[in-house]
Amino acid sequence: MATVQEKIALLKKKQEKVKLGGGVKRIEKQHASGKMTARERIEKLFDAGTFVELDQFVTHRCVNFGMSEKELPGEGVVTGYGTIDGRLVYAFAQDFTVEGGSLGEMHAAKIVKVQNLALKMGAPIVGINDSGGARIQEAVDALAGYGKIFLNNTLASGVIPQISVIMGPCAGGAVYSPALTDFIYMVKNTSQMFITGPQVIKSVTAEEVTSEALGGAMTHNSVSGVAHFATENEDDCLQQIRYLLSFLPSNNLEEAPVYETGDDANRMDEGLNSLLPDNSNMPYDMKDVIKAIVDNGEFYEVQPHFAQNIITCYARFDGQTVGIIANQPKVMAGCLDINASDKSARFIRCCDAFNIPLVNLVDVPGFLPGTDQEYGGIIRHGAKMLYAYSEATVPKITLITRKAYGGSYLAMCSQDLGADQVLAWPTSEIAVMGPAGAANIIFRGAADAAEKTAQYVEEFATPYKAAERGFVDIVIEPKETRPRIITALNMLASKREARPAKKHGNIPL
Repeated sequence: MATVQEKIALLKKKQEKVKLGGGVKRIEKQHASGKMTARERIEKLFDAGTFVELDQFVTHRCVNFGMSEKELPGEGVVTGYGTIDGRLVYAFAQDFTVEGGSLGEMHAAKIVKVQNLALKMGAPIVGINDSGGARIQEAVDALAGYGKIFLNNTLASGVIPQISVIMGPCAGGAVYSPALTDFIYMVKNTSQMFITGPQVIKSVTAEEVTSEALGGAMTHNSVSGVAHFATENEDDCLQQIRYLLSFLPSNNLEEAPVYETGDDANRMDEGLNSLLPDNSNMPYDMKDVIKAIVDNGEFYEVQPHFAQNIITCYARFDGQTVGIIANQPKVMAGCLDINASDKSARFIRCCDAFNIPLVNLVDVPGFLPGTDQEYGGIIRHGAKMLYAYSEATVPKITLITRKAYGGSYLAMCSQDLGADQVLAWPTSEIAVMGPAGAANIIFRGAADAAEKTAQYVEEFATPYKAAERGFVDIVIEPKETRPRIITALNMLASKREARPAKKHGNIPL
């Protein structure tokens, strides 16, 4: 009979075998391709020494195609929990050194277990994907595993933050778990996502494309909009995830953590008074406005490479997290289009789900005209923004810096769509359409049309008509913007809003 010490030694031996994953050669191959191992990623992500691994000794039950003879340490995935900046977080990391990180029945069961734990404890979950896909030898058992993961992704949506990290291949059905989560990180040059790979595409359509061009980080960050962040390398990626979590609450029943940023809540910025060009058709950079008003000029942009005519980012005012949605006059004059509508609507709903107030910076001349937009369904996509803002019950503060015309004025959260406070700079222009265009229609053919047009522009290219009707609450000097927004956030801290009872709405997807 083995002694206690022999049993302890056996435990250590088994643990070491699991920690070695697919073995030294495969680990070296992983490093040679510019990638960390699953355990190295976990170690970098969590606070030092806090990660607790679960289900180390789980193994597969497959007997097909000689699989019964195969040992797969850790079943090809590392799962567990620890802390990030002292807060509880769950994670799983697929181990590409073990059977290519392929997903089988028990591999999926490990992931499902930490998903369930994260949901029960009300803690964020980070999933690191690096896998060849479903384990073919396990057939429908592997597919059933994906189905259970997808179901849990959906049940957890809007309850706990779910972050997906692509750090290698992610193909076929595997892509749908990340797509169901809140945020997707990709690493440039080493991560890919696609439903069907280059070879399948070539055989079916004769189209030739590389894996990187088809599903690389920049493809999904700048073209498809599937991913939210493109990072330079794995270290950068893991640090950015820690940073993102600092802006988010652990679950939908909590508020985001408040930080002491050292930035005076009453700080004014004289530079804002001269930031806008005198000619309202000239562009400026809305990011200069954001930097001037948020704590220490610091913000974290979500989807910075996609639909750049609108900015979505997290920032802080007096230490409190807010979500900012801002038109970007530098790109397409800040027009709303299909991609901008999708990008902002999803961001609005994410902020609302996690109790993050919304600050809207408006300089929008309209929806982008053209057959491409109409045929692509701009009506349906634009309606997503209207729906998202109308549905949101978090504090909503709207600042109009310059143009706010027609339906796009409403779509950027006017008072009618539920803005709790609407501020306007004296440079703002709120109208059904551009004043010059409106005057040309109203006074067309009049003998003194030019004079009347000039008069109309002077009278209506101001915020005061809207203020007279109560659609603008306060007209402010630009330099006052930061303290005014902070005062409004403090005033709205106790906001409660009841909505009609229903199972769920029918957003125009």
